[in-house]
Amino acid sequence: MSSETPKPAKLAIPWRTRLVLTMISAATDLSRRSNGTINRRLLNLLDSKSSPSPNKPIRSIISSDITVDPTRNLWFRLYTPENSGVDGSDTASLPVVAFFHGGGFSFLSAASTSYDVVCRRFARKFPAIVLSVNYRLTPEHRFPCQYDDGLDVLRFLDNDRANGLLPPNADLSKCFLVGDSAGANLAHHVAVRACRAGFQNVKVIGLVSIQPYFGGQERTKSELQLVGYPFVTVERTDWCWRVFLPDGSDRDHYAVNVSGPNAENISDLDFPDTVVIVGGFDPLQDWQRRYYQWLKRSGKEATLIEYPNMFHAFYIFPELPEASQLLSEVKEFVAKRLSKL
Repeated sequence: MSSETPKPAKLAIPWRTRLVLTMISAATDLSRRSNGTINRRLLNLLDSKSSPSPNKPIRSIISSDITVDPTRNLWFRLYTPENSGVDGSDTASLPVVAFFHGGGFSFLSAASTSYDVVCRRFARKFPAIVLSVNYRLTPEHRFPCQYDDGLDVLRFLDNDRANGLLPPNADLSKCFLVGDSAGANLAHHVAVRACRAGFQNVKVIGLVSIQPYFGGQERTKSELQLVGYPFVTVERTDWCWRVFLPDGSDRDHYAVNVSGPNAENISDLDFPDTVVIVGGFDPLQDWQRRYYQWLKRSGKEATLIEYPNMFHAFYIFPELPEASQLLSEVKEFVAKRLSKL
């Protein structure tokens, strides 16, 4: 077990935020079945979704949905700052951010309202061209479908099929992968695959790992101590891993325990600079710190940012001051990485 897990103080969040957290947790629990299936009909009713806005900017951001592969419903929502050259005007180049949503690989989508708001904020704040990937979900589609989808979106951008779909000032040589929770797990594995893909145009130069969803057979100190906090419980995470992994695999599979006994060797890869964000009330924090330490041991550039009084997925609640702080921290990371080029 990690000896670094601090004993946090009492979690203090606004009552309205707490109410939303309770409702989301109840929705996911009600939709999960003990036989390893999900009641999608119920879940879709409870998951608020937003439509794209291709013709009417929302807070100066235009969005549209772009299909990559209709046979597997693989698409992404593209977020473009209104003054980013979509009309052919000469504007400064912008980095491209590929975003992967959370949800334990089983829940939510690129159209979920909470992530639609997050991606608009990213596009406006950085600024950047943001594409939010709608990858396949478990249990209907198990490992490695999610990783395949993430890499195939980058492959789509790298070849001629994406020609003309992105604004002219989108700079694919300045690509960042960003994800939270399961999306951060996905972003890590897509980054590993991208290092080996031999892309001609896409160059991943940064990885933003927001409270990544990692695990293992061991029960860490934070998993045992932090019981009853928002979103993450051992029972929920075990269920999500069980319906994600290949039959016969345990949680020390390299997809789950990325820094464990079966970890991939990335020491010889041109792995992107990484920032790992951890919350003090997140039961997954020990795994997240181990990930950061493993990146450092592998010879990679990594930064750890901690929010001692925050819970898992806190940043999707814009009413929290820490959500704005995280946005600023990520913006600073993006700017710092771009300044090195």
